[in-house]
Amino acid sequence: MTTPTLRVLGPADLGAALGVLDKDPVANAFVTARVLDSGLEAPYLGGEMWGYQRRGRLLALCYSGANLVPVCAGPAAVRAFAARALRQGRVCSSIVGPAGPTARLWAHLEPRWGPAREVRARQPLMVTGAVPPGITPDPQVRPVRKDEMELVLPAAVAMFTEEVGVSPLDAPDGGLTYQARVAETVGTGRCFARVEDGRVVFKAEIGAITPGTCQLQGVWTAPDRRGHGLATAGLATVLRHALQEIAPLVSLYVNDFNAPALAVYRRLGFTESGALMSVLF
Repeated sequence: MTTPTLRVLGPADLGAALGVLDKDPVANAFVTARVLDSGLEAPYLGGEMWGYQRRGRLLALCYSGANLVPVCAGPAAVRAFAARALRQGRVCSSIVGPAGPTARLWAHLEPRWGPAREVRARQPLMVTGAVPPGITPDPQVRPVRKDEMELVLPAAVAMFTEEVGVSPLDAPDGGLTYQARVAETVGTGRCFARVEDGRVVFKAEIGAITPGTCQLQGVWTAPDRRGHGLATAGLATVLRHALQEIAPLVSLYVNDFNAPALAVYRRLGFTESGALMSVLF
């Protein structure tokens, strides 16, 4: 009987890793983008990529960085990833991935790593390939300019705080890492906003990008402007840009208890293609 092995992957494993990721390109978009951007070069990956293999064949992955993300992981791979994570100690601020494997991974880790600040057991993963007819994109939604960081940052912080439950500015580095991430999104033209009277009232970002899909993130409407259709029309603008300029599919994931957001996404033609799970520390 061949004993399975777990090892840290490097550039020589790029093709095999992409083969695993391609089994579910929508669910794996975040990790795929990291792998493509870094070429599995450690200094650029932002963490480690663990590979689980049997008989020399790579079967599953786990990204270990700011997030711990299992990929195509069956029960045996989950056990191996959990053992490695426990030996290493917790370095992540969240565990996120397909609901089944992530739940099994957390079951192994919770006795040592718990309690979590919050567990979101089911987050629908949604995807679309078109802007539905009858939805008029908002012409006032546009890419945020590089000189508008001070304009968009309060909206980004408000979105993060509302979504995650803590302010990114309360991080040990005072929010510098978060501000750098926002600046990168703005600098690459992937942060979109509607500005009224010098204030961002709607924003959304295009996050992970792969040849087959891109992922929406950071969707937010100012509380006093909700219920007026800004999100539907604004996202239609972002969707149109993403589908024409970036990838043939656009995905996102959303908390299953966020009924207003789910209604907006369904109105825009998004359909469920799976479910993710997040464990927040």
